[in-house]
Amino acid sequence: MTWIIISCIILFLPAAYIALLAPGRYPKNAPEGLWTHCYAHRGLHAKDKSVPENSLAAFSAAAEAGYGMELDINLTKDGQVVVFHDDSLKRVCGVDKLITDCTYPELLQYRLHDTEQKIPLLTDVLSLVAGRAPLIVELKVTRNNRELCQKAAAILDSYAGPYCIESFHPGIVRWFYKNRPQVVRGQLAAGFKDYSGIPAYQALLLSSLLVNAAARPHFAAYKHEDSHGKLRLALYRLLGGKLVAWTVRDGDDTDDCKKRFDVIIFEFFRP
Repeated sequence: MTWIIISCIILFLPAAYIALLAPGRYPKNAPEGLWTHCYAHRGLHAKDKSVPENSLAAFSAAAEAGYGMELDINLTKDGQVVVFHDDSLKRVCGVDKLITDCTYPELLQYRLHDTEQKIPLLTDVLSLVAGRAPLIVELKVTRNNRELCQKAAAILDSYAGPYCIESFHPGIVRWFYKNRPQVVRGQLAAGFKDYSGIPAYQALLLSSLLVNAAARPHFAAYKHEDSHGKLRLALYRLLGGKLVAWTVRDGDDTDDCKKRFDVIIFEFFRP
């Protein structure tokens, strides 16, 4: 009897893991071209910051060069959906304030890396790109994730160009699973050691992609430096999920990343 129980456990665990890891069913009317592009990280911005990240200039340059582009969105104090990566304005604008503590009119006072570029609205970026290239829209973890999901989805509903969404927060990905199942969605992740400040069990669930059970992402965007030898990624791909590498920079082995991932998000060079 003991050996029967042990055998059942041995058979059950791999099956349970596969069930937890499995991607969602790909939407029938998903936009074409999402997996045929390299994506410029925060637009085609410059290492010397003359073209700032997440700026209209960076997105214009990416579109003109024929690249897809990845961008980050967050909410302002007055509920506007803006394209900006950090929680704080300090690094990019030199102002020691949280973006969520600022209204959009206030944000227009600040410049990106001392250029003439300002923090754009998501609607500004969509109008600029106008379907010329696919977008990966990352929803940042913010004070009101639900409001960000609702407002971003409402804006993207009227956008005719190809796009998908992603987030580090599985709850955000799950919101789209439940409320916009036709939108291609992705789970951002990294290796176990990259998750600091959270309980170890949460880090394990996130790094192992076991949170997929909650949101059934169609792709996993994984930190490429942490991806070597990860059986979970190969298995996820075998089950039909797509893999996205973030962020590949000048000096990284681009050819290797292209072999192991379906697309790459790149920065500071042109693949």
